[in-house]
Amino acid sequence: MKKTAIIFVVTISLMVSFLSCRITVSLTGSNINPNAKTVSIATFKNNASLVNPALSQEFTTALINKVQSQTPLTIVGSNGDYTLEGEITGYHVSPVAIQGNDVAAMNRLTITVRVRFTSKYDENLDFENSFSRYMDYNSTDNFSNIESGLVSTINEALTDDIFNKAFVNW
Repeated sequence: MKKTAIIFVVTISLMVSFLSCRITVSLTGSNINPNAKTVSIATFKNNASLVNPALSQEFTTALINKVQSQTPLTIVGSNGDYTLEGEITGYHVSPVAIQGNDVAAMNRLTITVRVRFTSKYDENLDFENSFSRYMDYNSTDNFSNIESGLVSTINEALTDDIFNKAFVNW
């Protein structure tokens, strides 16, 4: 009787462990064709009317890092099994939270990118979308002192959105 109980407990434990791993992989993992091995990510040119000179390289690098850290795909210069390309179309600061004296208590930095994604294996996954994210900051802060931190945070959110659309199909 004890031997049967031990076998039952071990079997149940193994099943729970296996199911837990399966659920974790399916909820957090990417949906990549098993035949796909490469992805090409072109430099996103900055076509915004207000240009941050470092933004193009910083955004492209953030996207490459996201794909490298979350997928087994190899980054190639061109003709990847998947392709991500596009441009930065918006970079602007606008006032928000206007106070009674018509002065903004907060400002908002918004970055918008247009992305084209193509898959060699499933054209139903192809898309062209604009993604936009923003960060609010205190209007008394010196923008040039906080700009790189804002850009970094916005780039992280944008690359999460793009990655999820392209590889997780959310």
